[in-house]
Amino acid sequence: MINLKDPNEVKTFREACRIAATVLHRMKEAAEVGMNTLDLDQIGREWMDKLGARSACFNYRGGGNQPFPCHTCISVNEEVVHGIGTLQRQLQPGDLVSLDVVVWYEGFIGDNAATICLGEPDEEAIRLLEVTEKALHQAIEKAWPGNRVGVLSQTVQRFVEKKGFSVVRDFVGHGVGKSMHEEPQIPNFGKKSDGPRIRSGMALAIEPMVNAGTCQVEVLPDNWTVVTRDRKRSAHFEHTVLVTKEGPEILTIPKI
Repeated sequence: MINLKDPNEVKTFREACRIAATVLHRMKEAAEVGMNTLDLDQIGREWMDKLGARSACFNYRGGGNQPFPCHTCISVNEEVVHGIGTLQRQLQPGDLVSLDVVVWYEGFIGDNAATICLGEPDEEAIRLLEVTEKALHQAIEKAWPGNRVGVLSQTVQRFVEKKGFSVVRDFVGHGVGKSMHEEPQIPNFGKKSDGPRIRSGMALAIEPMVNAGTCQVEVLPDNWTVVTRDRKRSAHFEHTVLVTKEGPEILTIPKI
């Protein structure tokens, strides 16, 4: 079942999304060479506390896995998603750092992600980040009532593959609202005829995950961290979008 957002719920839902975006913004500001990823995760937790929210990731059990031990997902270079902050991982010049922030606020979820580069990015890193973020915004532009979800999926896949990169197929975007993962699923690949029709009131977490090499991924022994099978780098951008009669509205805009 696809949950449509009641107009009376939207104010609180918007606030949850603004908080998630603000935490992500503060983490991007704080990330620096030499910092370990657990300290960066704790900065995210502190900002959630300040803003009256809590992590939707901490202790989350997905698909029978052990509880997720951190407050945010921090994935570096070949890590695609669900990276775990640790004292042992110090950020290095040129690292691509994907930050995925999901908060719970007064019964609603705010979900967003972005990838940054520490120091001077090389040419491939620049292209990978630009293509992934542009793919996200091209998909958002298609999130109009009447289109099928597959229009978003096809838009991402065609743009990314035309630029010589690949889209992850094992993990997808999703509906969002009172739960972190709601219907519909939003793959980053497919045909425009795929999936249900988009309706006003739907909230979509659209999130291209793009690899420099193969689309194939695997999960590390920690049962959470997803890496590219060829160990080439990956990027991840995500916004929560509310579908309205006037078109898509990006909700994950920081309060700064």
